[in-house]
Amino acid sequence: MTDNFCYLLRVRYAECDAQKVVFNGKYVEYIDIAVSEYMRACMGNYNDVLSRGIDWQVVSVTVNWKAPAHFDDVIAMTVATKRIGTSSFTFEINFYNYETSMPIASSEIVYVTVSADEHQKMAIPNDMRKTLEDGAPNTTIDHAGVKNT
Repeated sequence: MTDNFCYLLRVRYAECDAQKVVFNGKYVEYIDIAVSEYMRACMGNYNDVLSRGIDWQVVSVTVNWKAPAHFDDVIAMTVATKRIGTSSFTFEINFYNYETSMPIASSEIVYVTVSADEHQKMAIPNDMRKTLEDGAPNTTIDHAGVKNT
């Protein structure tokens, strides 16, 4: 894995399908959780961003699978800013089995910056651009119950 931001999640039984692997639709939910934690690590409280009149909307998300994840596996999701445009930005998310480091999936999600009240496209403010460029390296959020000793 890398020194990027990392979110740890333990797969719950209800997230698995009849094939006994994480259901494909759950990955977008996992992406949303990991990105939310990444943005919190970078920018603080989401309500503070909204109070500035700024919000984001998803315009594209892709997922490519490499291996399955199973009940009780701990998934490590690394998140990094891949591209920043005038009004949009792209995050790259990589999924790994925490114990084995085996790649599970990779994803890209694209957001467009919009006004919080009217949801009209707007340019990314310079301070937020800098924050997105800096990211949150060497930060791990653990919601998997992993003991780091």
